[in-house]
Amino acid sequence: MTTLRSVIDRESAEYRAAQETMISKLADLDEELAGALAGGGEKKIERHRRRGKLLARERIELLIDEDSAFLELCPLAGYGSDFQVGASVVTGIGVVEGVECMIVANDPTVRGGTSNPWTLRKTLRANDIALQNRLPVIGMVESGGADLPTQKEVFIPGGRMFRDLTRLSAAGIPTIARVFGNSTAGGAYVPGMSDHVVMIENQSKVFLGGPPLVKMATGEESDDESLGGAAMHARQSGLADYYAKDEPDAIRLGRRIVSRLNWRKAGPDPVAEPTPPRFDPDELLGIVPGDLKIPFDPREVIARVVDDSDFDEFKPEYGTSLCTGWARINGYPIGILANAQGVLFSAEAQKATQFIQLANRSNTPLLFLHNTTGYMVGKEYEQNGIIKHGAMMINAVSNSTVPHISILLGASYGAGHYGMCGRAYDPRFLFAWPSAKSAVMGAAQLAGVISMVSNAAAQARGSAVDPDADAAMRAAIENQIEEQSVPAFLSGMLYDDGVIDPRDTRTILGLCLSAIHNAPVEGTTDFGVFRM
Repeated sequence: MTTLRSVIDRESAEYRAAQETMISKLADLDEELAGALAGGGEKKIERHRRRGKLLARERIELLIDEDSAFLELCPLAGYGSDFQVGASVVTGIGVVEGVECMIVANDPTVRGGTSNPWTLRKTLRANDIALQNRLPVIGMVESGGADLPTQKEVFIPGGRMFRDLTRLSAAGIPTIARVFGNSTAGGAYVPGMSDHVVMIENQSKVFLGGPPLVKMATGEESDDESLGGAAMHARQSGLADYYAKDEPDAIRLGRRIVSRLNWRKAGPDPVAEPTPPRFDPDELLGIVPGDLKIPFDPREVIARVVDDSDFDEFKPEYGTSLCTGWARINGYPIGILANAQGVLFSAEAQKATQFIQLANRSNTPLLFLHNTTGYMVGKEYEQNGIIKHGAMMINAVSNSTVPHISILLGASYGAGHYGMCGRAYDPRFLFAWPSAKSAVMGAAQLAGVISMVSNAAAQARGSAVDPDADAAMRAAIENQIEEQSVPAFLSGMLYDDGVIDPRDTRTILGLCLSAIHNAPVEGTTDFGVFRM
């Protein structure tokens, strides 16, 4: 039997404490997400509605197929910055006429939908996901262009947004722009570089320079409609391919465009019918302890995520701090690497390397479940080759070509974050549980290292060490690292694609795997030199 067993005791004090901590973190997360949902606030929303316009998420809801899911991505972008949480744009994957599409919708209630540095990063991330996974892109455009006070951070890198549209088109991935309001200055190139363009009568405005700028530059008198209105672009410039009467009509036309794409997935179909896990996904709330120094068994997570809780473990008696094995999620094959006891030793690194090679041989996507403090340090481990073995694992992750998905469950520290396919290693998707933390090392360890280095430097200068000042410095550093290691902060930096409720893990993985299979799923035999 390969069905996983569970030893979770929902009545135990440990389980209840972990559950309460997770529920508290989820409540905090809901507060932050509410900020993104609120957009520019009640006054801006009311003004938007008085103009007869729908909100960004209402437009998305009308666009996607009825009762289908919308996987919103990076909703906390900009958290901890001077900008509105959400970064004035909504991005995510939704099903339109049976086709999974990347949807990018400006939120015009937030500073007119202008693009600040976080808007740009979030949009570029959406483009990367679309290109990697071969997803048609639907832009729901209503933006005043760059947020001018931040132009030094937006203008130069912002050119990539237009480059991405042309590269998507060149790759045969359709791009559709529906213009709901202003698309001015550089933003005019969004419809200009899209394959299909829908504009709305008396609402869409697309021009490189508005009437005031034209007046200053050329002395010419003009108005919005003659300069860049939908009627002009539909009848004279030819920029508009479709001329809609209102927003619902534009959304209808957008759906019709998708229905005529004759889009087909290029990846393999699921190999089996989905089978629910045998254990209650609600129990995922109590698996990760509030104190990440306390280990937990990732098999308890796997048992509540994979089909029928069925898991063929690979090398279960070797390198036991890393659990590896084969399963299915929503009928799709998956290879799983999950940290079991936090620390990665040489055996774990070698085991992971072989497993990643096997997944590439069988064209099987990989799922990384993080809870690692990194690779083991110490004289014995250095002498036994921990560097070359860790490098071997990172080499395998770096050069693997099957799709990767990462989920940070607990700790994700040091080079262990790299070996488990952190953001820098381009997983197709990366999510975090509210319990997760990620940094170069744990806060206490980092503060201790800085303290020792600082004290050694003081002694070398012949200065006395002040214990009180040292303690205060350590406390300040620990607090800073704790603040910068939590999921909301990291998600705000776009180091993940969202902080998710553990109970939604299987659903989100299923949506991601379905999206991934729009593109071919192909492994490789080409890896760098493995130092033996």
